Order: sequence, then structure tokens, then C-alpha cells
Amino acid sequence: MKLFQLVLAGLLLKAPAVLGHEFWIDPQQFQIAPGDPLLADLRNGETFKGTSLAWFENRFTRFETVLGDTVQPVPGRAGDTPALQATAPETEGLLVILHETAPSRLTYKEWEKFLKFAKHKDFPNAAADHVAAGWPQEGFRESYTRHAKALVAVGSGAGADRAFGLATEFVALTNPYGAEFDGSMRVKVLYQGTPRADAQVEVFDRAPDGRVDVRLTRTDAAGEAAISVAPGHSYLLDAVVLRPSAEAGTAERAPVWETLWAALTFSVPD
Repeated sequence: MKLFQLVLAGLLLKAPAVLGHEFWIDPQQFQIAPGDPLLADLRNGETFKGTSLAWFENRFTRFETVLGDTVQPVPGRAGDTPALQATAPETEGLLVILHETAPSRLTYKEWEKFLKFAKHKDFPNAAADHVAAGWPQEGFRESYTRHAKALVAVGSGAGADRAFGLATEFVALTNPYGAEFDGSMRVKVLYQGTPRADAQVEVFDRAPDGRVDVRLTRTDAAGEAAISVAPGHSYLLDAVVLRPSAEAGTAERAPVWETLWAALTFSVPD
């Protein structure tokens, strides 16, 4: 049975393009007491619904929890589901979960699917750049990586998020668990440590009854966005970078595009 579970988990992990677009860290509880179990799924899917992906060391380049100045690698065994199975620190504060995946690839068999993706994620020049580069419009490949964070309150949840050097990332400028939180979640979007001005942010808003609303917003000139949030709701923020692959033209099957997906999950206490 264990072997079957490992094989099944491996197959699921290799199929993110089929299962959906977004990738996020999904804590089973966003508010926990010091010393309580800390459990979180890695999910791949759409509209806040997705398959739980297992822990496999060769599938990520970084998987850590951070509280204050204490950084802990997330331990695991191949096939562990949920992927994060740990114990919360004995210290209260804002705990940040970090995860960066190893590169994966997908193939666009149809030009229209790439155009649909580019429109959805707001890359208006992608099609023209693709044609200008002389790349094929069928059977071309994309490399992609995921750069996810989640905010969990341990006890009071007091504290602040910060930049952790992910290739692209959200940085929470306000703490949704803080006593002074006013219902406006302010975030900054970074790419290679630099703020992304006028970047599209997709907001997935999950109500207590499971209903999910989706809306779009944009960052300002400083790379910041303010998002109105509601008590009792959970949120997934998504922002994508599209850039030409450094491997383009190096081999027949080399990817021509690369995408980097930033995600942030958190909840707002009742």
C-alpha cells in the first residue's frame, strides 16, 4: 500500500498543468496555539480547490518555516501528505511558511491556449514577442517555478512578514492577525528583490461556506496593493512573471518561455 501511495503521489505531482494553474500553501489551521500540530498541504488547482501534493525532496529547492529570526527547514519523508507535518514553536508570533519548487515544464500544443493564458495573466505583448522571436506556435515548451508563502498565527500571531529572497514573492505589509488590523491587507510584490509596479494580482476569496470569489487588482508604482478582506475568510493571492527562457534556442526541445508564480495565503480572524 505504501508503494502504491508513493507512485500515485508521484504521478499527481508530475501533472500540475493538467490539474490547474495556481499553486499554494494551504494550512489546515491558520491560527494555532504554541506547541500544537502545524499541518499544511501544498495544493495545485484552480479557484482555491486543488489536489494535495506530497513531500518529495527533489521537487523543491526551498521549504522552510520562519518565526522571528528562527528558520527551520521542513522535514519529511517521500510521499508525506500533507507535505508539512511539524509542531508549532513554543513561542507566539507570526509564522511564515516558504516554499519554492524545482523547475517543471509543460508543452503548448495549441497557440490559442497560450494566447488565453497570456490574456488571463495580463501579458499583452507576449504573442507579438513570441512571433518576433521566431518561435513555433505549436509544440513549444514553457518552464515554470512556484514561489509560495503562507501566514499562520501562533498564539497572538504578532509580528511582521518580510522579504525572504524568493525569486518572486508577496510581502505582507500588514498582519491580518494583528490587533490593529483594519480590514485592508496591504502587500508588496517583488521580482528579484525589486518591486513590481503595475503588476496584476489575482485575489481568491474563500468564504466560510466554501464559496470562492475571484477578483483582480494591480500594484501601484511602488509595487504595492491594498486588498479589502473580510473576517472569517481565507485568501490566496497570485501574481505571475513571464520572461523568455534562458534556454530558448539551445536545443530542439528547450523551453522558450519561463513563468514564475508568486502566491500568498492567509486568513482573517472572525
